[in-house]
Amino acid sequence: MSEALLSVESLEAGYGEVQVLWGISLGAQSGKLTTIVGANGVGKTTSLRAIAGSIRPWGGRILFKGEDVTRLAPHQKAARGLALVPEGRQLFSAMSVEENLEMGAYSRHGARRYASRLERVYELFPRLKERRTQLAGTFSGGEQQMLAIARGLMSDPDLLVIDELSLGLAPLVVHLIFSTLKTLKDEGLSILLVEQNVHLAFALSDYAYVIAEGRLFTEGAPDVLAAKPEIRRAYLGL
Repeated sequence: MSEALLSVESLEAGYGEVQVLWGISLGAQSGKLTTIVGANGVGKTTSLRAIAGSIRPWGGRILFKGEDVTRLAPHQKAARGLALVPEGRQLFSAMSVEENLEMGAYSRHGARRYASRLERVYELFPRLKERRTQLAGTFSGGEQQMLAIARGLMSDPDLLVIDELSLGLAPLVVHLIFSTLKTLKDEGLSILLVEQNVHLAFALSDYAYVIAEGRLFTEGAPDVLAAKPEIRRAYLGL
């Protein structure tokens, strides 16, 4: 069994007075790709925001590399090797590709290996290298998602957390980006993914969690989950 890189225990969170998460427990193993799936509005994004520090959990515990990071700010978690690629990408649209990538390497964790990381993301996404002086706001949705992932990689993360990878993207671009994720996984990078394309996510994942109405519905190996009639009907369209 791989070492648990991330452990989320009985997580509760929400916005204002509205509770969204009700005691969710999940984890991500070292060197594995873990996926969280579920219908829209069930708490997937809220889970990632709480893990990354964008919102403060109401209850429960988040352990990263054995350290309790529940109350740490996003930049403190990034410094420890946890990088979030947020839903909607949230790039600096008036900055160039290379300037956005520089922003990804702001932590000491990323700054130490800036040159080698830049070279690597340009290998993974040649289109970004070709357009490194172009403003991010002029890019297509697919190019912006590539840049958002590349920016996350610039921090030299131990765990790359990606929210809604394929949302609004053309199928060809989605397959290209999933192929890049497979390369990163094969290189040993740990990835935690929220994804609406369950077929693709299950094909690439080592382990999966299904969230329903703010609670953990089920979990397991993707092939085992895909064989369950309720999962096949609700998420795989079978």
